[in-house]
Amino acid sequence: MTSLKDRTLFISGASRGIGLAIAKRAASDGANIIVAAKSAEPNPKLPGTIYTAAEEIEAAGGKCLPVACDIRDEAQVIDAAAQGAERFGGIDILINNASAINLTPTEATPIKRFDLMFDVNVRGTFLCTQVLLPYLKRSAQQGRSAHILTLSPPLNMVARWFAPHVAYTMAKYGMSMCVLGHAAEFRNYGIAVNALWPRTVIDTAALQMIPGVDRSLCRTPQILADAAHCVLTRNARDASASGNFHIDEDVLRASGVTDFDRYAVKPGTKHFLPDLFLD
Repeated sequence: MTSLKDRTLFISGASRGIGLAIAKRAASDGANIIVAAKSAEPNPKLPGTIYTAAEEIEAAGGKCLPVACDIRDEAQVIDAAAQGAERFGGIDILINNASAINLTPTEATPIKRFDLMFDVNVRGTFLCTQVLLPYLKRSAQQGRSAHILTLSPPLNMVARWFAPHVAYTMAKYGMSMCVLGHAAEFRNYGIAVNALWPRTVIDTAALQMIPGVDRSLCRTPQILADAAHCVLTRNARDASASGNFHIDEDVLRASGVTDFDRYAVKPGTKHFLPDLFLD
């Protein structure tokens, strides 16, 4: 399978950034996209809403259902999934993209921020997976190659990735532990469960809120969108198709991509900012 045509993707946090890039890449194949995000009203600090995302997705060639959904709220996730399945006749793919970040040491991490990261990253990923599971099982039973793809890092249990921001690392690794466990739990259902993480820092609106980051040393979200497409077009029942902690650059190199300059914010850049959690 090389196309996502007529496949239906439920993507959390897809009103902007990486989630939107993945949605538009799938839409270019003719996929159906359920945009599940909180951004129903414009935010002066963060551009994009579920409605502007829907316009971009449909302009790219897909069909879109924008749903205002806070993935911390079980009832909202259940409703968003039901709306999407009714609109498109089922759901084949879940992208756990929504995430909260706060790169602060323990004393500088308010408990409200700690709770937000765990509620969105860990609880949100688990909740979306739990709610979408019946739809994905049905998709797999119909032979439609069901996938779960989570934007989270390899479980690199080294102290230096914890010490500067213990709370964020635990919350992000919580997403990765869902991948590790669910890949094994869902294997007999024929559902592939994988993680995807960038080799370099990605230029997003959220990144621009972190002071001191040189955007010219970053890559664009398109590299993750293309890598995700490679993962999602694999046969979910293949033995090697599940339980992987993919790195975007490695996925693309394995698929034959050699020109990475097209992903640079500043073409010609040779040395990029490495992302967290990778040695």
